[in-house]
Amino acid sequence: MKDAWPVKAAASGGRHYRNDDVDQNFDTYSVEYTFADGTKLLLNGRTIPGCKNEFASYAHGTKGSAVISTSAHTPAKCRIYSGQNIGKRSELVWEFPQPEKSPYQLEWDHLVAAIRDNESYNEVERGVQASVVTSMGRMAAHTGQEITYDDMLNCKHEFAPGIEKLTFDSPAPLQPLANGLYPVPQPGIVTDQEYQG
Repeated sequence: MKDAWPVKAAASGGRHYRNDDVDQNFDTYSVEYTFADGTKLLLNGRTIPGCKNEFASYAHGTKGSAVISTSAHTPAKCRIYSGQNIGKRSELVWEFPQPEKSPYQLEWDHLVAAIRDNESYNEVERGVQASVVTSMGRMAAHTGQEITYDDMLNCKHEFAPGIEKLTFDSPAPLQPLANGLYPVPQPGIVTDQEYQG
């Protein structure tokens, strides 16, 4: 998006139905990402059985709206509308021709072509940046604090202690508490790491 990454995130989330589930995740996440120019990107996620389930990306602007992706990104079915009513055929300005190729297959095609043609192909930087941004949103929800991109790059919390020594026989980096449950986030109480271990 925008050929840039968000510079900060503010978020909320909560556990509603997990009861004695052992993990440390929230059932809902809402993240407001902010880019350097002030543009906002809103992320809403819910993993509660029986609720509306949608994996899609949309854009709304002063000149219309767009579907960035639907159906978990494949097929994306990208479309642009002249108004704010996504899905209203009379406002459809453009749509990507169907059927479209899977972005996951295209990614492999590009990698294999680069190998065969002896061309450089490296997605490490983009992968790391995307991971930092997603971690930034999660950290903002789990701590209740505004988290910047630089905060994540300089975060002192070790998310997977001893991972450099991890083998198939090693215990998991995060262990359950004495009650058998994993520690859960406490936004506003534990503000410098995702959860108190």
